[in-house]
Amino acid sequence: MKTMYGRQFAAMAGMVLLSFLMLGASFATLSYQYTIREQEQALDRNAGYIASFTSNYVNANGGTSWQKRDFQVYLSTVAQVGGSHIMICDNSGLVLFATSGQQELSRLENHTLSAALVDRVKNGSYAGMTTLDGLYSERRYLVGLPITSTDGLLQGLVLVSSDASRISGIWKELAGIFLVTAVAVVLIAAILCSFTSMRQSKPIKEIAAAARQFGLGQLDVRVDVGKRRDEVGELADAFNNMADSLARSEQRRSEFIANVSHELKTPMTTIAGFADGILDGTIPPEKEKDYLQIISSETRRLSRLVRSMLDLSRLQSDERAAQQQFDISETLVRTLITLESKVDAAQLQVDMQLPEEPVPVWGDQDAITQVCYNLLDNAIKFSRPGGTLGVSVTAKGPKATIAISNQGDTIPPEELALIFDRFHKTDHSRSVDRDGVGLGLYIVKTILNSHKENITCTSEDGLTKFVFTLTRA
Repeated sequence: MKTMYGRQFAAMAGMVLLSFLMLGASFATLSYQYTIREQEQALDRNAGYIASFTSNYVNANGGTSWQKRDFQVYLSTVAQVGGSHIMICDNSGLVLFATSGQQELSRLENHTLSAALVDRVKNGSYAGMTTLDGLYSERRYLVGLPITSTDGLLQGLVLVSSDASRISGIWKELAGIFLVTAVAVVLIAAILCSFTSMRQSKPIKEIAAAARQFGLGQLDVRVDVGKRRDEVGELADAFNNMADSLARSEQRRSEFIANVSHELKTPMTTIAGFADGILDGTIPPEKEKDYLQIISSETRRLSRLVRSMLDLSRLQSDERAAQQQFDISETLVRTLITLESKVDAAQLQVDMQLPEEPVPVWGDQDAITQVCYNLLDNAIKFSRPGGTLGVSVTAKGPKATIAISNQGDTIPPEELALIFDRFHKTDHSRSVDRDGVGLGLYIVKTILNSHKENITCTSEDGLTKFVFTLTRA
């Protein structure tokens, strides 16, 4: 788990770091381009302003206006404020005046610029990085514009340049601010990732520990994640539900084994005891036939138990025939006929309420026949002598409803919820149901569940009724 947590944290930290690296690279590129563009636009505006000012000044004061002190002081002030170099040239590119804002660049004066640069400025404008053929020791960003009169005549050239290191310096300041901010954000993100990973991994560790305890047979372990409603909370809830289901399954398995052992032990003890009594002479010869009949009855009971358990195993493994169409009314009548002797022995009145028309339904006919047989046999067995056995079929909508009722003892409410459990008997004393094994109603419930149908039981004032549904064909 520690290794998994370490990998999870490393993956999250790597993703955060990669995201910031990509963001940093994008910021560096965009901020550098933005800084260059801003400086270019500033120099363009300055050059345009100086060109316009120089043109107006020359038009107002004559061709040698550039030699006047107030003009030179003004340009020096502009250069100082803008942190740039300003050069005034004639039409041929001869430098007439140059200033850096601190002092006049006398070494540039009377220098003639290259013909290519002059031609480009005359034709409109120039912007780019240059050393002016070695006049500058480092490359500078230079903007050149023509000076024109009001009637469009060329009066000279103005060139404004800025140190490239100044531009990069501004960008480095921005990058430094970003770097400090990015480091702080990365640290905060790392702390948050660590906290989040620990918070996410804690319930997962608890689930893993609970799973290991489950593997050791401790089925009472549960995971407590408080009021969390995120994915981890849902996982914990699913785990707890699975644990509850496994615990119930284990409990049912234990109960099933105990019930089977009990049901097998009683007839086997009876058979062994009576057989030993006959063999060792404890039972007198004139009583042997009676005890042999008991042995035969208990043997048949064992046979029924084994057969019922085999049927139950087949049903639970879903080994049943494909569904087919059949008439449920006919199936009920045929099944009741096979139980006619039991009905007569109990002196029961049969109340059949069946539709005149056939009621075709879908299902495994043999399995549904077994459902009808078990319910009818159960109803006959627990009916009081002379009572009424009710059988009815109602076809309404997509379902057919079958009801089987009998008059006898009322089943207590606490027993109604248990009658479909394996080996459960409402006749705990076995005074009435001596031959039953407690699997009949459980088999009924299993068959109907496999058909995705429902069955209910009600018992009031001595009338017990079982009602189940089938899908109409």
